[in-house]
Amino acid sequence: MARPPLPLGTHGAVRIYRTTGGFRARTLYRDYDGATRAVERSGRSRSAAESALKLALRDRSRAEAAGAITANTRVRVLADLWFTSLQDRAPTTLEAYRNRLDSQVVPSLGDLRVRELTVGTTDRFLRAVSERSGVAVARVCRSVLSGMCQLAARYDALDRNPTRDAGTLASKTARVPRALSIAEVRQLRAMLTYDDRAVGRDLPDFVAFMLGTGLRIGEASAVTWNSIDLAAGTASIAGTVVRLSGQGLSITPAPKTKAGFRTLVLPTWCTELLQRRFDSGRPGLNEPVFSAPRGGLRDPSNTSADLRAALDTAGFAWVTAHVFRKTVATLMDEAGLSARAAADQLGHAAPSMTQDVYFGRRTAHTGAAAALEELDAY
Repeated sequence: MARPPLPLGTHGAVRIYRTTGGFRARTLYRDYDGATRAVERSGRSRSAAESALKLALRDRSRAEAAGAITANTRVRVLADLWFTSLQDRAPTTLEAYRNRLDSQVVPSLGDLRVRELTVGTTDRFLRAVSERSGVAVARVCRSVLSGMCQLAARYDALDRNPTRDAGTLASKTARVPRALSIAEVRQLRAMLTYDDRAVGRDLPDFVAFMLGTGLRIGEASAVTWNSIDLAAGTASIAGTVVRLSGQGLSITPAPKTKAGFRTLVLPTWCTELLQRRFDSGRPGLNEPVFSAPRGGLRDPSNTSADLRAALDTAGFAWVTAHVFRKTVATLMDEAGLSARAAADQLGHAAPSMTQDVYFGRRTAHTGAAAALEELDAY
């Protein structure tokens, strides 16, 4: 009597074989088209090979449940399956990926078959996006396309991820890092106080706070009074203001990276600035320290535009909010503080910006407070 076939979407026993380079895990999987196919993955150890195989089977099953991914699947279908598989991603990241899918990837590649996602196809697409929309947009498209191809490869619709072999995306001209000098900081802070529009938008204190902490605009906008300890002179950072389509402004209870969870010691002049603001308004503890001109959360995008106008008026057209962070890092370096301390202060994942996120680095004493004392303009 013939052995009954495997149920659709299931696999048989996993067999592991030793190879010259390690181990290979293999099993039979019955696809939703009724065909039973061999699926195998390799690893340096038995457990690594088995884990890789289980991961491939999981993705294969997930894709099958929504519709089989094969070499003949349309790229637009692959895009939707990949996007719905994303988990534990920040809302802003998901929105950025969705925008790139809708604006670049699907319009340009959506009607292709998965098998047509070759190295040449992806390279030409990324270069075209870079020329039309800039390197930054092209890099996000590359991340999106790489994730899609990785899913297809795990399902054996592709034999490899072609985006890995596509050409690099580099800016035509490399910008030389530039920070504000102490004299320039003092001049800028003074100039902002003479700009009525900047004062009306509460930019003098906001800029001073960014210079005293090295925070991003979104992080500084999310700081509420209950995260400020005026007695200890510290500020706890645990969120960022974002605007999501259809939801408006909100504080995402997580900074840009896990390293962004931090408590910073403030320079004394920055603590005094916050004390004056608190005493003048007696705000609620859940209110933002730097609210929008009409109340509520500051929109990072609007704040960036307001800041751009104020910096141009002050004669600092080359300065951006990112320069404030570079200034903090440069002063810390000049004070003899370590790169790790600077990374802790700025909330970077690692000093090299290329390593994995560090854990357990929520330190309040990075040494920045002493180094930034010189920024007091008064």
